[in-house]
Amino acid sequence: MRVDFHTHIIPEQMPDFAKKFGGGRWPTMEKTCSCGANIMVEGKVFREVTDQVWSPEKRIQDMDAEGVDIQVLSPIPVTFSYWADAEAAEEMSKIQNDFIADTVKQYPDRFIGLGTVPLQDVEASIREMDRCIHELGLKGIEIGTNINGENLDAPAFTAFFEAAEKWGVPLFIHPWETLGKERMPRHNFMYTVGMPSETALAAASLINGGVMEKFPDLKVCFAHGGGSFPYILPRLDQGWKVWPHLRKTTKPPSYYAKNFYFDSLNYDPLNLKFLVDRFGYEKVVMGSDYPFLLREIPPGKVVDDTLELTEEQRQAILGGNALAFLNIEIKEEVNR
Repeated sequence: MRVDFHTHIIPEQMPDFAKKFGGGRWPTMEKTCSCGANIMVEGKVFREVTDQVWSPEKRIQDMDAEGVDIQVLSPIPVTFSYWADAEAAEEMSKIQNDFIADTVKQYPDRFIGLGTVPLQDVEASIREMDRCIHELGLKGIEIGTNINGENLDAPAFTAFFEAAEKWGVPLFIHPWETLGKERMPRHNFMYTVGMPSETALAAASLINGGVMEKFPDLKVCFAHGGGSFPYILPRLDQGWKVWPHLRKTTKPPSYYAKNFYFDSLNYDPLNLKFLVDRFGYEKVVMGSDYPFLLREIPPGKVVDDTLELTEEQRQAILGGNALAFLNIEIKEEVNR
């Protein structure tokens, strides 16, 4: 079974939140043809997309062609809207969460859903997470790597992580609003350099800020193979060692990093083997970033190409680990 943990989806029709709430940063969909659209932000094209991004039927067609049994659906990060008024952002979250839940309900054998929450308001986020998990039947929550420039270890977010651990809600952390973005426009470095660096900062913040020590049962998975985090982990350990006055944890970062999950989207068998060697094959889930340009085609190619993996390890990474991370009984899925 192949479970693509990292895919993105958006409703075909999005309300005009700029008109309703004001502010130009709301994403809108501007159709270019029956099978294509532009995601517009502040009157400019943010991303050109096809019907792959909203049509479950088109997705299933691609899944069948590429050998994927199940996609895990998550929102596109540009829709997080953490910058907005919390009430408006909560409404944006609900529209997407309802759409994802309806898509899963329509095709329960092919899709699993993750929701989104307005993390600029932790109370509203906990309320919407409760609705996502306990009413809509979504299996986790996708959040960004920072909230309006605040790292994830900021005290304001403690109650959110506490609730996620209490309810056993898996969190998928995806980069957005990358650090140094003013230096990234040329060469699309935001996607190739900024996002991996941003992900590393988020992971390090959760560890060094004491979040993972405080909530040891918190389930967290990082996009894009954890970005640069796996490779700078020894440097984080060294920093912890030489600056004891800065420590907020009783053990070095590598101790807490063992609890993290990572998707497999690092394109190269050498990188995937490094990830497996450092964290264990049980902590890696296959993810492709469907349907965007930087996605892996076919999903799981890097797993197939990593010859050092045993068949047991390969099957776990391709599907079993994702289902386990999402608290889904593997036996139920296999018997469908």
